[in-house]
Amino acid sequence: MMSAMPICLRVFLMLGVLATTPSFAWEPTKPVELVIPAGTGGGADQMARLIQGIVAKHNLMKQAMIPVNKAGGAGAEGFLEVKAAKGDSHKLIITLSNLFTTPMATGVPFNWKDLTPVAMLSLDNFVLWVNTEDPYKTAKEYLDAVKKAPPKTFKMGGTGSKQEDEILTVAIEKAVGVKFTYIPYKGGGAVATQLVGKHINSSVNNPIEAVAQWRANTLRALCVFDDERMPYKTKITETQSWYDVHTCKEAGISTEYVMLRGIFMPPGVSPEVVNFYVDLMTKVRATPEWKKFMEDGAFNQTFLTGKAFVDWVAKAEILHRDLMKEAGFLAKP
Repeated sequence: MMSAMPICLRVFLMLGVLATTPSFAWEPTKPVELVIPAGTGGGADQMARLIQGIVAKHNLMKQAMIPVNKAGGAGAEGFLEVKAAKGDSHKLIITLSNLFTTPMATGVPFNWKDLTPVAMLSLDNFVLWVNTEDPYKTAKEYLDAVKKAPPKTFKMGGTGSKQEDEILTVAIEKAVGVKFTYIPYKGGGAVATQLVGKHINSSVNNPIEAVAQWRANTLRALCVFDDERMPYKTKITETQSWYDVHTCKEAGISTEYVMLRGIFMPPGVSPEVVNFYVDLMTKVRATPEWKKFMEDGAFNQTFLTGKAFVDWVAKAEILHRDLMKEAGFLAKP
């Protein structure tokens, strides 16, 4: 008869073999489409194409990733397509705050709960920008000039109508007691170009959308709409880093606003599929290319998945509903 010790040892060894046997987890079997519910050149477009490049360069996935812009209807085109792709394990969408604002402003039949949350990749800041050929060196100087001019003399450019940029513009107007003429464009890249060309007087572009023009000394960063300064201290211009840009609160503007950069999927995908993409995005975030992009664009690098991400999105929806209501942007029933 075999003694108890060898039996225990045998069981232990068997368990060890089972524990080290590789699991055959799900992975894509065809190219993965990454939908961008915004125009080209903006923050979402830049981030999506960076992710594509990182995945390809570091061989993080056997299949290709294909970014596709679906900007129609303030992003509704992209959201509705992904909503309709129930159970499609090969379709992702990169989201910004139009996840909330588009259905609220248009009444389009879509809500973030129609999708499957995967991960918050980061939070994006908003900066008040002017052309460097203009005389304004601080946000106070600029807004004082806006106050002295007749209402709507100064033009504020932004991405889309009744979306983040216009919501923030209205918040500035109410906080400071000014009135802009708001000019909508299809994406943050176009906004930066229009400001360089002096077709508008200012913008509230995300850092990554105007960093090239800031580095080239054609645009000037006046303040950031966050509760503290951006932590990045590497010089972007000859004299300034992101950290050197004052908060708008320091300039006497009480308005604060940050924007989601996240990944969602169609409804009805399995937890195994979600876990694959969470792992993929974790690997993307560990690369030097991603870290450089985060610093260049002065992102808040908060990363959330699972319940923590769902809870954050639910609270953000309430915040945006309040902001949209205050601005008068909610679609009429």
